[in-house]
Amino acid sequence: MVMTAEPTATHIPVMAKETIRCLAVQAGGRYVDCTVGAGGHAEAILEASSPGGTLLGIDADPKAIEIAQRRLAPFGDGVRLVCANYQDLGQICHRYNFVPVHGILFDLGMSSLQLADAERGFSFQVEAPLDMRFGEGDLTAAYIVNRYSEKDLADILWKYGEERASRKIARALVKARPISTTRELAAVVAKAVAKAVAKAVGRPGRIHPATRTFQALRIAVNDELNALSMALEQVPTVLGPAGRLVVISFHSLEDRIVKQFIQRESRDCICPPKTPDCLCGHLATLRPITRGALRPSQEEIAINPRSRSARLRAAEKL
Repeated sequence: MVMTAEPTATHIPVMAKETIRCLAVQAGGRYVDCTVGAGGHAEAILEASSPGGTLLGIDADPKAIEIAQRRLAPFGDGVRLVCANYQDLGQICHRYNFVPVHGILFDLGMSSLQLADAERGFSFQVEAPLDMRFGEGDLTAAYIVNRYSEKDLADILWKYGEERASRKIARALVKARPISTTRELAAVVAKAVAKAVAKAVGRPGRIHPATRTFQALRIAVNDELNALSMALEQVPTVLGPAGRLVVISFHSLEDRIVKQFIQRESRDCICPPKTPDCLCGHLATLRPITRGALRPSQEEIAINPRSRSARLRAAEKL
């Protein structure tokens, strides 16, 4: 998900053409945007499904819902927006009598709107409290950084950030407590890995040393990977026959979950390979409609550089 600083006017949805094509959007169709954000994809879906198309938009961020409401106001009763976590996808759709549907979209990841919000604490480029919550949960990045054990911190950085220096950074964080702001955190991480950073100077694609730490904390605070897995499990129960699922992800952890889910749901049996007879009783619910993951075009990357890491996978309900 990528939002610009003026989301209602200039937000550019990533891989919008590919999304509409893979969703097979049709006039009068019913669609769920599980990460409505600034409403860019939702707007494209509603335009393509006109006349008569309807959309249920979900987002855990109340500010995103406010922005989407303004952008999608011209579609009137064709839109219903819900501030909630998409991990409750099935429950939300049934609550609003919005089943079955023709398509479901997940546009995962951070938005520029959230990164630029000085009160949210998502970015090391803006001085802010260590918050990192998408919605209104109790857990914050400050609590994790200042209260978790060194081992638990290292595990989070390794598991969710794929940070090779996870133990070294965790040790430095514990020693530097209390840490209360984003820039304090970034400085501690940078100092902890200073030698490795010095060796990497000049290498193409080098990122700020705190990037993976911030990613890991954000994922942990919002339980993002678990929420995604829970939501995907509910997709087959919400999609109608020949309904489409489209997921746009921005890092390998998300993409791996999506890939494995589609692979599993495209097989009749998911028993271990050496099981002589099927014991699971599982029946395929989806078929892949993309060969691997689609990537944004070079033209799109030139216009919208944040799209460069996007991966799109799609499947159809059997």
